[in-house]
Amino acid sequence: MLREENIEHLFTEIRSGSRRALARALSLIESSSESDRDTAFELLELCSEVPTATRRIGLTGSPGVGKSTLVESLGLLLVEQGSRVAVLAVDPSSKRTGGSILGDKVRMPNLSLHDHAFVRPSPSRLALGGAATTTRDAIILCEAAGYDTILVETVGVGQSETEVADMVDLFLLLVLPTAGDDVQGIKRGIMEVAHGLLVTKSDLDQQASRVAVATLTSALRLMIPPLDGWSPPVVPVSAVQGDGLKSVLDLIELFFADERRESIERIRRTQRTTWFSVALQHELLSVLLRDAHFKEIMKDLKDQVEVGGIPPSVAVHRLVSHITINISERL
Repeated sequence: MLREENIEHLFTEIRSGSRRALARALSLIESSSESDRDTAFELLELCSEVPTATRRIGLTGSPGVGKSTLVESLGLLLVEQGSRVAVLAVDPSSKRTGGSILGDKVRMPNLSLHDHAFVRPSPSRLALGGAATTTRDAIILCEAAGYDTILVETVGVGQSETEVADMVDLFLLLVLPTAGDDVQGIKRGIMEVAHGLLVTKSDLDQQASRVAVATLTSALRLMIPPLDGWSPPVVPVSAVQGDGLKSVLDLIELFFADERRESIERIRRTQRTTWFSVALQHELLSVLLRDAHFKEIMKDLKDQVEVGGIPPSVAVHRLVSHITINISERL
């Protein structure tokens, strides 16, 4: 745990570009210790006051689609163009042990060692939506550290990874050229919120890649665009061969053009209110779980649910009713 008087010093180190300090700060916000959480909130408040003009880009797709390979290739091109790139890679946590491999730095060896890049794998801790519960806070810390382009690589579990779209500006969906048929291409959900589709590993089967691009382009025409004045493009890309990476960079530059900055800021304002609601739910649950009386009632209800005494929905209703009555009595 950092002492309170060290927060200003840590903040100064982060602002100076110290990767070690940034790594310590990220560990701080990921900590479940109550004292660390209080310290993390102080640090976040300082970092949020730093004016930044940044690009937040999310990349998602099913396992094996080549997210890490593409992120490294794209990140290296961005730093060559003068950007400072931070990669926040969310790694799936085991449902049995709670542990995570956190191997993304191994899959991005060149980018991890670059002076103008920072790669941070974080455990999902079974959070749904493809991102970790602290990803939003991690973005703020990286921006305060001077990284102007933040790449968020999601867990990679499929169609439900839409939460990350509420924390980035540009949301890219990666798909394999041979994944699914025409019906698969018009599924709702994640397709509706993607600002661009990247058909990866296009060098392995160029014919299949061309078919995929045509199919997905047609499917997108049946959907309402995620943003006014923006039609999501479909780009074939091979991160290994480098084919199509220039087109991805062009897509990024077009999306973040000066005339679109006002639109992006409007989106961020909406995202901040969404973030507030998510953080509120998480914090309220944390407070309740620290209350001994509440935990005792919850355990009793869970025991009843386990043996089939009452349905889970009824148990939750009783628990919430108890909380409501308790609050009313205190008021």
